[in-house]
Amino acid sequence: MNHTLARLARIFLKNCLRIAALLLAVSIIAFALVSASPVDPVQQYILGLGSAISPEQRAQIESYWGADTPPVQRYLNWLRDLLRGDLGQSSIYRRPVADVIGERFGASLALMLCAWVLAGVIGFAAGCVMGMHKDRAADKILKKICYALSSVPTFWLGLLFLLIFAVWLGWFPVGFSAPVGVLSENVTFWQKLHHLLLPALTLSLTSFANIALHTRQKLVEVLSSEYVLFARARGESPREILRRHGLRNILIPALTLQFASFAELFGGSVLAENVFSYPGLGSAAAAAGLQGDVPLLLGITLFSTLFVCVGNLIADLLYGVVDPRVREVGA
Repeated sequence: MNHTLARLARIFLKNCLRIAALLLAVSIIAFALVSASPVDPVQQYILGLGSAISPEQRAQIESYWGADTPPVQRYLNWLRDLLRGDLGQSSIYRRPVADVIGERFGASLALMLCAWVLAGVIGFAAGCVMGMHKDRAADKILKKICYALSSVPTFWLGLLFLLIFAVWLGWFPVGFSAPVGVLSENVTFWQKLHHLLLPALTLSLTSFANIALHTRQKLVEVLSSEYVLFARARGESPREILRRHGLRNILIPALTLQFASFAELFGGSVLAENVFSYPGLGSAAAAAGLQGDVPLLLGITLFSTLFVCVGNLIADLLYGVVDPRVREVGA
């Protein structure tokens, strides 16, 4: 137990240092790309005011946002404020970036968690079915479905689902995270879930294919091993072989892929949220990019990087808990 805790502590500290270095690199690259963007954030801010301003007023706005300073100095000023916990002020929402991210992250987290669970359950179950029925009808059909869904863009599938299930059939609302015209305190849990299901299903179906195909491949390798052949010779049923020999061996790679899919889910949520007009981080990031809201765009970029890194860290820690061989090596 002490060896396991020591190993987990080493993994945690090592990954924390890597995350800090990665966040610094991402901040530099993101700031450089934003600075090189043809979108003028000051001009976008002025357009948002809806009225003409004088050159003197424009100069005051540039001074307020720091647009009149060299890019390197702007980055150092922004990094200094970031280390103090200040992500800046959003020019779109006229609020601190931290508040916007905190408010929008709740909606995005609910969407991504729902899609993440659905993708993991559906992908693992489909992979087990394909592996247990290799080269049979179920395997061939599910493989074709996986290949088709893995090549379909998220926004296209979202538009298709929106047209079929929301417009034609009327089973789900057209968009948003709550009914239009209802106060937030009056929105029930079931109403939120009703608005959440269709975008979550869209997001999960575009990311479960990798888990399903990888699980199938690992299960096929396990079922062709010598100890499984010996178990079959002893008269064990396919269900017992899957439970006693297959699940433990295919759980670890599936678990790793599941947590590694955070990056894919976050990228897909940007498209899904815009298709379904879902008020999350993805739609805020798209609005920040189109309207030149530099502080909000940089804040969401760093936050999403941290979110993905934490998912990978959890996967590394669970590796040692699930697989006893990893614990023995670490000891």
